Amino acid sequence: MNSTTARHAGVLLHITSLPSQHGIGDLGAGAYRAADWMASANLNLWQILPTGPTGYGNSPYAPRSSFAANELFIDLEQLSDAGHLGRSELAEHPRFSQTRVDFPGVETYKLALLKKAARRFIAEGGTRLDGYRTFSRANRFWLDDYALFRTLTETLGDSRWMSHWPAEYAQRDEAALQRFGEAHTAEIELWSVLQYWFDEQWKRLKAYANDRAIRLIGDAPIFVASDSSDTWQHHHLFKRDEAGRFDPVSGVPPDLFSSTGQLWGNPVYDWRVHRHSGYRWWIERMKRLFTLTDLVRVDHFRGFEATYEIPLDHPTAEFGSWVKADGAGLFEAIGRELGALDIIAEDLGLMNDEVIALRDGNTFPGMKIFQFGFTMDEEGAPNYHDDFLPHNWGEPFVAYTGTHDNNTTLGWYRSLTDAEQQMVKEYLNCADEQIVDEMILRLMQSHARIAIIPMQDLLKKGEEARFNYPSTCNDENWSWRVRGDEMTEPLARRIAHLVAISSRDGRVVEKT
Repeated sequence: MNSTTARHAGVLLHITSLPSQHGIGDLGAGAYRAADWMASANLNLWQILPTGPTGYGNSPYAPRSSFAANELFIDLEQLSDAGHLGRSELAEHPRFSQTRVDFPGVETYKLALLKKAARRFIAEGGTRLDGYRTFSRANRFWLDDYALFRTLTETLGDSRWMSHWPAEYAQRDEAALQRFGEAHTAEIELWSVLQYWFDEQWKRLKAYANDRAIRLIGDAPIFVASDSSDTWQHHHLFKRDEAGRFDPVSGVPPDLFSSTGQLWGNPVYDWRVHRHSGYRWWIERMKRLFTLTDLVRVDHFRGFEATYEIPLDHPTAEFGSWVKADGAGLFEAIGRELGALDIIAEDLGLMNDEVIALRDGNTFPGMKIFQFGFTMDEEGAPNYHDDFLPHNWGEPFVAYTGTHDNNTTLGWYRSLTDAEQQMVKEYLNCADEQIVDEMILRLMQSHARIAIIPMQDLLKKGEEARFNYPSTCNDENWSWRVRGDEMTEPLARRIAHLVAISSRDGRVVEKT
């Protein structure tokens, strides 16, 4: 019996991390050069983090919207080419770091220019607005409320609508919102124009990457931020108490890593309401994501089988409980309306038979993290049966050296105890200075159908390039950037060789 399969390799590199002259990675020349570099390295997948507009803490996993995009990703140079900004207006800008994002500084500088450009665009009128009007009509499900939400947030100086907004706005009194909208029409439309510009620039970049045989992997956080346009627009989709507060909230229970668990604090879904609505919000969300990317990684997949719910007033996650979710009904509905989608299940954490059945029943590949594989048994001996070691992986997985939440591989190795380092060296059969190269090689030559390597590991960066420290508000989180001169031709040739010797060029191969 013959079957066909293809093996792929890619890089994890978020948009914020791209080179640019304006303080943050964007959809400009640096993104196109990155795509060219990936093509020369024969990589065929480019994984990014969620692209939503970030709020407090700058986390892409707590965006202001599950549909809208981060306006700071818009390329100013393209707006200048279109005549919306003068070259002189871009000539002088703060001396931003090329290796870190200064989020407050970038927002102050860039948002002012974006709004100036949008005002000019609107004032021009005429047929130049035709594309914008078409985009607005096609995205009415989320766009109008998002633009209104952002304007209210700016006007009131706070995004926490449930506790810091006047009741008539928080509870969406129609007459009050109409009065506000009429008084702030110009400001509201600016946010809609910026979303249109992102959409246009993004689709050009995606087409450019696709033309070079590079597919984009997006990311969908399972939960939404409490102070988001999602919760404000769709109160009824989330569990609330009699006072209208989001109660309970999300998290994970105590484990070996935390004696009190993790209290995330996101609102949790009322699955009965979602089921009654035909899962419309989720279907529209996935439809939007798949217009922007070719594959989507779904974060915390475990939460689609059951959610760990914690009473709102509890200070830790110790006294929560698992409550059944409706992932089976959700993915069935998505499949009926949108067809088969390329979804990656982030199946890390507390797995059980039901979660595995939900993943495998939908033929979603799971994830393997190489760094997680080096564990010891109760006697302190190496555990070579660990599922995260590559000799134990099967094909239907996406394998990583580490993710955005991990230390870099070099930083991780340097943080290990002597005994743990010895296990790593024995498993890889190499010296300290070869650890990163050998882990990448083993990952690439594993059975896993897809191999993804963070850019920091391809560059052999240490802990100074770590992207995120989970459950912290570390000022360095999400801010690392790659310099343009680091994506070199010799590095691309070395990666292309790894792709070749591990058969990860994306070609379909007959298997007997």
